[in-house]
Amino acid sequence: MAIKFQYNKTSLGELNKQLKIRKNALPTIKSKESALRSEVKRAKDSALAYRNELDELIAQYDYMVQLWGEFDCDLIRIVDVELSSQKIAGVRIPILNNIVYNEKEYDLFSAPVWYAEGIRVLKQMSRLGIEFEVYNRKMELLDYARRKTTQKVNLYEKVQIPGYEDAIRKIKRFMEDEENLSKSAQKIVKTRQAQAAAMEEPNV
Repeated sequence: MAIKFQYNKTSLGELNKQLKIRKNALPTIKSKESALRSEVKRAKDSALAYRNELDELIAQYDYMVQLWGEFDCDLIRIVDVELSSQKIAGVRIPILNNIVYNEKEYDLFSAPVWYAEGIRVLKQMSRLGIEFEVYNRKMELLDYARRKTTQKVNLYEKVQIPGYEDAIRKIKRFMEDEENLSKSAQKIVKTRQAQAAAMEEPNV
């Protein structure tokens, strides 16, 4: 990114101001990046833990696979997934509050005895699956913000701060050269004026 500037004091003042803003902001942005990085890891670990727990539960009830064919799928349904949100390092992420189920009554005497256990297992599986999805989404949102923050850190550290410093150096060098030229020119003018004055003085 090329820094636009002019070779004057106004431009120098503006560049110094912009450089100061970025140098002051950099530690805060780096701190945010670090916080987001650890939150991404935490969300990823939690998502993985829910996934593993769900897989273990499925394996645990693998023996019931044939029985599920007899299960009445209308007995339990998810009506609503209640979510809220919270901010972590400036990023709004979802939080699972509650899962609302619609349970249909059934005849305890005529229905298979394992239906009650089946409903309990389905609730547990659905909760683990939804928790996994929520934490997975949380991880995606935090990781996106983390990547954006890393880009900003790199932009400040590798492009803008060195760019502003280089532009400031160029302006200062130009102004110093201009000042030296001006002084040299003044000396030449004074010398010539002195010589001209000396020549004009009448011989005694």
